[in-house]
Amino acid sequence: MQKLTRKWRNSPEDVDGDNYSLPTRDDSRPLDTQEQEELVRSLEKSQAQQSRLWRSVFAGLVLCYMVFLIYSTYQQAYYPWELRYHAYFMYEVDSRNIVAADVAAVLVCVMVITGLMQNSRRYRLWLWYSFVPSTLLAVFWLHHMLRLAKFRWDIMWLPLAPLGGAGICLYVDHLLNESSEEVRKLRGYMYAYKAY
Repeated sequence: MQKLTRKWRNSPEDVDGDNYSLPTRDDSRPLDTQEQEELVRSLEKSQAQQSRLWRSVFAGLVLCYMVFLIYSTYQQAYYPWELRYHAYFMYEVDSRNIVAADVAAVLVCVMVITGLMQNSRRYRLWLWYSFVPSTLLAVFWLHHMLRLAKFRWDIMWLPLAPLGGAGICLYVDHLLNESSEEVRKLRGYMYAYKAY
């Protein structure tokens, strides 16, 4: 890859003096085996770095949400009904059920983070498994929201956040795996260069 970059930079200037044109010398020559290997290796390295970066970003976002849920659980356990979004359910649900729902949401976050950060097929299944408890949480919160005297749109994040977070992280994982598979296919497409 570095050799190709040097060739591009050292190519003769265009007649118009345009330094940003593509090289025109020897464009039809196919890449030899070593150049192909360098190109594929650089793409694999770049893809691995990008995958780590985006997995870390989304795992960090889920981690922030998890810390918020832990704070919410603590508040509900020791100072019941002080948080506004829990206070709406004061006459509908027992405090322990709210704490249990928050703990279940924390467990969903742990499953999502584990599925994102571990780079094996077995751990990626945790992303799929996180849909079961997050769906149950969504049903729990929606059931109790519908029982309120007035439907509160400002707490719509309670049922949707764990389910949406799991879905978005599963989609990110799918995109990154697809990208990795494309780079693997590129390695399979490498050809043997035969000089004449």
